[in-house]
Amino acid sequence: MKFSPSTVQASYDSPLGRIILAAAHDRLTGVWFDGQSHQPDTARWPVDRDLPVLQQAKTQLSAYFAGRRQAFELALDLSAGTDFQQSVWRALLQIPFGATLSYGALSASIGKPAAVRAVAGAVARNPLSIIVPCHRVLGAGASLTGYAGGLPRKTALLQLEGASFKPEPNQPQEATP
Repeated sequence: MKFSPSTVQASYDSPLGRIILAAAHDRLTGVWFDGQSHQPDTARWPVDRDLPVLQQAKTQLSAYFAGRRQAFELALDLSAGTDFQQSVWRALLQIPFGATLSYGALSASIGKPAAVRAVAGAVARNPLSIIVPCHRVLGAGASLTGYAGGLPRKTALLQLEGASFKPEPNQPQEATP
């Protein structure tokens, strides 16, 4: 993934762990749980705690975790991904709060029904966790499958939203954000 040289960052302490937020040109470009898979090296990005879009993201995430927000209203920049990845990420934005979609249905929704594995790869590399709701994508039969931030966090996010899914046998039935 390629990010603008003007990218800045801030951190947010969520109920599910520290989150790194990134922005460039007044648009949110990244939301990663600290240490999650596919997180870019942010060491060179300066910290900017005062950038309005980063402040808005923190405020909206707090409201989401408190159960007071179901949709995010933030200026987003998805340009770090390929055209294909961006099409998958835009499709993720169409999955409503509390709803889920299978990888197969997501593939079909972008007109690529045979590209399930490629779609899964794009979902895994989503740079805007929670905001672009990749946690709402499930395996066949509503089974809980991979999440770059870890299955316990995916479970907690789905429970927060009241979504239906089948927990993995070794995963806790209840996870509280």
